[in-house]
Amino acid sequence: MSIKAEGLTYIYQAGTAMESYAVRDISFETKDGEFIGLIGHTGSGKSTLIQQLNGLIKPTSGKIYYNGEDIHSEGYDMKRLRQRVGLVFQYPEYQLFETDVLTDVKFGPKNMGMSDIEAEEAAKRALKLVGIGEDFYKRSPFELSGGQKRRAAIAGVLAMDPEVLILDEPAAGLDPLGKTEILETIARLHRERNNTIIMVSHSMEDVAEYADRIMVLDDGKLVYFDSPKEVFRHYEELEKMGLSAPQITYLMGDLKKRGLQVDDSVGTVAEACREILRLWKEKEEKSAE
Repeated sequence: MSIKAEGLTYIYQAGTAMESYAVRDISFETKDGEFIGLIGHTGSGKSTLIQQLNGLIKPTSGKIYYNGEDIHSEGYDMKRLRQRVGLVFQYPEYQLFETDVLTDVKFGPKNMGMSDIEAEEAAKRALKLVGIGEDFYKRSPFELSGGQKRRAAIAGVLAMDPEVLILDEPAAGLDPLGKTEILETIARLHRERNNTIIMVSHSMEDVAEYADRIMVLDDGKLVYFDSPKEVFRHYEELEKMGLSAPQITYLMGDLKKRGLQVDDSVGTVAEACREILRLWKEKEEKSAE
């Protein structure tokens, strides 16, 4: 289930006066079953990169390997790749088009060659995974709430049983409740299915909360690929790229500047609570001596 990129470069309008680099000499490798957050300012190359990972865009130079195979080698089964590496675009609900939810989710499996019965079974499993019950099967997708539409669209990709799930801003445009629901759905899928997940996000809090590692793109280059704690240690450098760290990281940095010996690289409220509790216990133990 691993994806490996070597020297990945993509140039728009190559050889013309309008030539521009979207991705520049990127190399990385994912681990089976990990949750990767992908961040970068608008125009940093995130969308171009993820579309190369399942073969929608062919790199200008460099190679992409899926489970050790070059996806652009002669005779490679690209249709099979797109089944194994599922890509959910930003605002995927705009791609819902069938008369009812179940039929829409069946489209992908049927397009892969499944029989109608097999496709329906796959669709029902996928809808159950995203928390959409039988009461919604025969409803028009356009009758669903924003969060429900997003989950139905994700189910359409899950029905093809991908090993890797790539999501481009899955919580974009949703209200706070819808955002929480969709992110918790993705996190639960990761726990239960152990898929490799690559999630593009503009929210530092979200990637800090869910990601095992974070990729940071700047001007088409891969700047960091490390744990959230290690990435957010560089919050001053991130600011220069037009990014930031989670708000809790800044709070902990302020506490450290005031003389408290806390770890200012934490990125979640839970980590901050543990850090402050550790400091309080140390103070209590010293008082008792």
